[in-house]
Order: sequence, then C-alpha cells, then structure tokens
Amino acid sequence: MACEVKSPGLSTTIQDQGRPGYYNVGIPEGGSMDQYSAAMANALVGNPAEEAVLECTYLGPVLRFTEPATIAVTGAPVPIKVNGEERPEWTRLGLEAGDELSFGPLRAGTRYYIAFAGGIDVPEVLGSRSTYILGGIGGLNGRKLEAGDVVPVGQADAPAAGAPTLPEEFRPAYGKEQTVRVVMGLYDHRLTAAGRESLLSGEWKVTPVADRMGIRYSGPGVEWREREQPFGAGSDPSNIVDAGYAVGSIQIPGGTQPIILHRDAVSGGGYAMVATVISADMDLLARAAPGTSTHFVEVTLDEALEARKERSAFTARALAALGMP
Repeated sequence: MACEVKSPGLSTTIQDQGRPGYYNVGIPEGGSMDQYSAAMANALVGNPAEEAVLECTYLGPVLRFTEPATIAVTGAPVPIKVNGEERPEWTRLGLEAGDELSFGPLRAGTRYYIAFAGGIDVPEVLGSRSTYILGGIGGLNGRKLEAGDVVPVGQADAPAAGAPTLPEEFRPAYGKEQTVRVVMGLYDHRLTAAGRESLLSGEWKVTPVADRMGIRYSGPGVEWREREQPFGAGSDPSNIVDAGYAVGSIQIPGGTQPIILHRDAVSGGGYAMVATVISADMDLLARAAPGTSTHFVEVTLDEALEARKERSAFTARALAALGMP
C-alpha cells in the first residue's frame, strides 16, 4: 500500500525512535521530536512504538490514498480533514481508496504525527528509518517530502485492536507557558552568581529560530565570569576549547540568547554547556511554539531519574488505556 504526496507541507519527514549509538562519530540520534505523541499515534493504529511515522511541522501535507488505510494523527492540535470533512485527532481513522487527507492551520504547538497501520516501509539506515537531512540519510532519500513522492506503507499484520481514541487525560497540553527542568553543568561555573540566577529566575521566550537541531530563546541574558580565554577557545565569553555536547544542552553564546540542542544536534563544539534539559522534558520543548514563555527549574540528577521513571509509567498507563502492552 502507498499514499501519494500531493503537497508536502512546510517540512514533513519520516521519523521513528531514532538511531542511537553513532553520536560519537557525529551522527545524532534523531527520531521524532515529540516521542510521546509519535508513540501514541503508532499505538492507536496497532503498531509497535518503533514504527516510523510522518512528522509534520506547522503546515501539514496533502496525501491521497491509493488503497484503504488505517491512520491516526496525534500531537499539536490541528484540524484534520478527509475529503474536506473534519475528523478527530488522537483517534483511529479508516480511509478508503481515493480519499484525500489534508490539514488546517495549527491551533497551538508546532508538530503533529501521522501513523499508518503497518508502518512506513522505507529502508533502515544504521538501524533507523528516521530522516537526518543534514547527513542526507534515512526517510525518503534523506530529505523532507516533496510533491509527487509516494510514501510506501507496510502491510498491517491484523486490524488494529483496543480502544480507538486516547482519553483526554493522556493528551499533552499546549499552553503558552512551560516549566522545564534542568540539571546544571558542565560549565555553569563559568557564570557569575547573578548570571546563574538570571538563567533560573528569568522569563525566556521561544523565538521563531527553531528547528530539529536546536531551539533559540530570548530573555534577560546572563553574565559570564571574566577570564583570559585559553588557547584554542574563541573570544566570546561563552567559548571553550571544543567539548562533546549532550542532547538537551543549553548554550548561551554572547550571554544573550540560550540555545537548547535537540534531536538532530551536532555532537560537539566550542560553546559552554551551562545546563542540560532532563530527558523527561525534551518532548515539552518540541511542543513549544514561538512566543512560549519558559522558566528553567534546577533539579538534581536523582530527581531527573525519578522524573524519567514517572514519564515511563505515564506512557505505560496511556498504552494500557489503548489496550496496548
């Protein structure tokens, strides 16, 4: 089975859970920016979580189906239309041959996900079907979808079972404010006491400068300690001699606009990492539209690990509500 791409939208790519294990050679883990929403889309159509989905950013695609299909759309709130008639999100949908799927403008957030029963049948590259555009690998020829593309869909083993709709209590919120938990370090000692306080007490807003590599914020700025820059570091006070980056790292070039590295981030460079967003809150970043007010809250490593356990338990309850293991 396949569906034809009549219009690709702004940036529609094939993503799955990512390709861990190659960050040390400069290939990021990648995968869906909002892993939870992608997993719920797969669950709704009866797929295991590792199947690939379409990640749609802001403006969605127009797809025409050549055969009957079962799909689900999750993530940012968006009008879903089948042959011009609106259909619900977070719900399993049955489509017939010749049906056209399209989307209205986003009501909030940035990304939503389309899952197909049977998954998207493109070759795995380094263990993943995820598109990494900068490296030109994965997905369809290592790029975002284009008009005229055909998205191959695998054969579903059996009709989807379980509940056809995810209960409201398991759907993410898309507000205009966020609280994001961080573990400080590795280079927070380069900030003055006032600079550290500014990072943790200031209001930071998501700017339109955001993609799968990183998200830039505007806000009160921070203050760096004065020092003589070591050999090999640049002149910017946030420069260091090159170091490896963790996904979720917060950098503040020039002390003015924080950048949080996300799933397609480079693996190293010469900017100090003053804090790292905990893994349990990375999906929050993916849902933040420009203008979202963000406050960073410091937590300990033990608290970060506990938050990860709580997130896993919440996901398990959501899957159970859908009748999935």
